[in-house]
Amino acid sequence: MKQLVFNVNESSIDLRIDRFIAEESEDLSRSYIQKLISEGNLLVNGKSVKSNYKVRYDDDICLFIPDNLQPEILPENIPLEVEYEDSDLLVINKPKGMVVHPAAGHYSGTLVNALMYHCEDLSGINGVLRPGIVHRIDKDTSGLLVCAKNDFAHSSLSEQLKDHSITRRYQAIVCGTFKEMTGTVDAPIGRSSNDRKLMAVNAKNGKNAVTHYTVLKNFSKYSHVECRLETGRTHQIRVHMKSINHPLLGDVVYGGKLSEYKLDGKPLEGQTLHAGILGFVHPRTGKYMEFESPLPEYFTRLLETLK
Repeated sequence: MKQLVFNVNESSIDLRIDRFIAEESEDLSRSYIQKLISEGNLLVNGKSVKSNYKVRYDDDICLFIPDNLQPEILPENIPLEVEYEDSDLLVINKPKGMVVHPAAGHYSGTLVNALMYHCEDLSGINGVLRPGIVHRIDKDTSGLLVCAKNDFAHSSLSEQLKDHSITRRYQAIVCGTFKEMTGTVDAPIGRSSNDRKLMAVNAKNGKNAVTHYTVLKNFSKYSHVECRLETGRTHQIRVHMKSINHPLLGDVVYGGKLSEYKLDGKPLEGQTLHAGILGFVHPRTGKYMEFESPLPEYFTRLLETLK
């Protein structure tokens, strides 16, 4: 049986508990959570509650997920672009549009489904829904990520993520131009108080987040930038660039109409963001390894149109 534990902060007070858990846990749908609650699998401060219970500040919430209720994730023969592979890990170049791990509405066609077909075994630290997944990139972000084949490799890579020693450099096209060619956004990120499905700069309840950026080229209305992550919060680059009035091109979620753009007469499908460089110390050999992925074809054509 899997156990999920949550603690309620001030930004979540008075939310229905089923909604609160759905927003905090991306792998579980609200209807699935309601089913678990109705079957007695939820405790708040040690006591059972119903789905309409409204959470209070500092509530300790424990949700139990019986093994037989977890959705079955099946291997699928989906092509993978493998940049590197050995007995401990593999580095994947993920295409734009692919979901990294299964979640509500996406239990097939994900990177995890493909990894399960490609590999005989994967690390189990992140549970049955995320085997091998050490970190992730958004569905509409392309580029590099490292996956672990065993718990030894997973633990080492996770520790490197925690101490900010993994190199992660992204290229993006953002709205607007810059006067200063380099900069740093040091602003905590947490759930938006206006829309709990989104992230935002949140000084009160956010977690430390730092993004360094370098302008590669200013165009008339847009800019090509490289972003280096010091931390790895959800939607970090998207939220940070929006916070300095430079939302990513194509990111209508965080940039709204300002981010709308058409390539070949069609709207862009999500943010123009590519994880181009990934570097880490190999868990077993102790040697530093770095990989580089070229920009996808749509990105290079977009740069040409902006010239």
